[in-house]
Amino acid sequence: MSRRTDKVNELLRREIGTTIQRDFEFPGTIVTVIEVEVTDDLKEGKVWVGVVGKMAPSQVLEKLNSRHGLIQSAVARRVVLRNTPRLTFRLDDSAQRGVDLVNLLEDIDKNLPKAPPADAENDGE
Repeated sequence: MSRRTDKVNELLRREIGTTIQRDFEFPGTIVTVIEVEVTDDLKEGKVWVGVVGKMAPSQVLEKLNSRHGLIQSAVARRVVLRNTPRLTFRLDDSAQRGVDLVNLLEDIDKNLPKAPPADAENDGE
């Protein structure tokens, strides 16, 4: 990818994220724009989102993809580009995997036997 495309990707990531936060509600769910990949001609854009919370990721993606035109229009008003890419939203499940990993580590920590206090080791000497 070119440097220009990288800049456009980052700019769109921020603007799409702002638009989603401002114009959409996902009760009990955090939706984060992780990455945007546009084609070199700026006609297509894949938007990778992370979903953590009560709503099923498929519901969030369905809502975003069904209203992609609204998001594109909002972004086009704020970002001046020759073409505003047609956006498609895809799931990046790394955020959920991270939450699952933290929960697993907490469960393991709860089940580990507790080490004796450091002072107890020195009392025998």
